[in-house]
Amino acid sequence: MPNKATVVITGATNGLGQLVAIELGRRGFDLVLTARSKERAEATRKQIEANTPSVNIDFFYGDLSLLKDVKRVGSEIASAYPKIDVLLNNAGIHAFEPRITPEGLPEMIAVNYLAPWLLTHSLIPSLQNAGKARVVNVASEASHRHGVLKLPEDLTDTTPFTARGSSPIYGKTKLFNIMFTAELARRWAGTGISVNALNPGFNVTGLGRELWFASVLERLLKALRLGDPRRGAGIITRLIVEPEYQEMTGGYFNVGTGKSIDPVSPGGDATTQHKLWKATEDLLKQKGFIS
Repeated sequence: MPNKATVVITGATNGLGQLVAIELGRRGFDLVLTARSKERAEATRKQIEANTPSVNIDFFYGDLSLLKDVKRVGSEIASAYPKIDVLLNNAGIHAFEPRITPEGLPEMIAVNYLAPWLLTHSLIPSLQNAGKARVVNVASEASHRHGVLKLPEDLTDTTPFTARGSSPIYGKTKLFNIMFTAELARRWAGTGISVNALNPGFNVTGLGRELWFASVLERLLKALRLGDPRRGAGIITRLIVEPEYQEMTGGYFNVGTGKSIDPVSPGGDATTQHKLWKATEDLLKQKGFIS
């Protein structure tokens, strides 16, 4: 990756996104970061600049659970950056109670799947202008616990669930990330843009912050040296900077080894991937977010 490449990172004010932003800043990337909170953005800016004082950092503010914000932020980034070398769709939540966004969508589906879909769609011209660009989507082996897939119903299903019942929904959003990656790679074949997904493994990050015992659990896991987020950040960074991953597209790669892994069924099925794409496109058109 040449110096002064531009990377867009969602969810960069904590966890894996923040670690990757620090590392890419160190490697000479210009950082374009999304954030909800100005306070957390400034704290992140200070951390990155402490490692690399000369780094260029630009924040764009929005709530990724609101697709109108995603569309606005995407359009602002595309106007400010006509050439983008890397898009890292990293932001995600595991909600342990059901919440419906003001736009009437299930929150986890909106943040973990629809937001990256729409942001990627908004940045197509800038990615194409880079000549060789990369889209990297953070998925997860939590996709194995995806329950039963029902398309298009899953995209708008606001049925209440318990904390335990949240796992299949979270798993489904991660399976959708893998399926979206494969379908997008097919559609963008020959454009010079590679699209890959990854499993970051188990990481102690803010993802489980809604659990009342999250801080106790985090301290315990750190003491046991489990869930080190630097491993997850490592595989993300590799997909962004290593030349071999520019040549691959539509893949799903594992933390640690960096090797390709097969998605759980029906994640690897091209017909189901296409069905998910069509259902997503129809929903976003119907809600007026794409034309």
